[in-house]
Amino acid sequence: MAGIRPGRAIRDADKVAWTRFSRRKPRKSFIKAMPHADLHQFRMGVQKPDYDLIVNLRCEGDLILRDNAIESARQSTNKYMEKTMMGAYYFVVRVYPHHIIRENKMIAGAGADRLQKGMRQAFGRPTDRAARVDLGQDVFTVYSYKTNVENIKTALERAKRKLSGRYRIVVQEAQSPVAA
Repeated sequence: MAGIRPGRAIRDADKVAWTRFSRRKPRKSFIKAMPHADLHQFRMGVQKPDYDLIVNLRCEGDLILRDNAIESARQSTNKYMEKTMMGAYYFVVRVYPHHIIRENKMIAGAGADRLQKGMRQAFGRPTDRAARVDLGQDVFTVYSYKTNVENIKTALERAKRKLSGRYRIVVQEAQSPVAA
């Protein structure tokens, strides 16, 4: 088994999605079966009304993020924040992996020319899910207290290492009680 393809194979966010999947009208679907989702949990921590700080991880370009990369970044961030500030944060994943990654699998090796048809009807089979992220879109949001700002920055720096692309950590004060 060769594993998953590198991110450079699917990183162009300006291409047409062709990812329609409908349960009610399956004939209208471009994709007949959805791949397994790696990202299941989108909200972690404790939601409290008196949080006075909002920290966002903001994307600085259009890109496509694979769901296993988002899950890896989510786990590392949440684990660090659980260790350093247990019960004093609320963490939200802001992107949803709705984009379907397709792959036209080709067999390499001796005699492979008799088993495949090249690029004829090369729409590809669904292999994975991804999230399309736009310039300036928030990927993660953390609500907490001002005393925890350095811990949150460290946790989001760990998340940046797991994700492709460039990101910026934006810190702002909460205007009113948090109702996310």
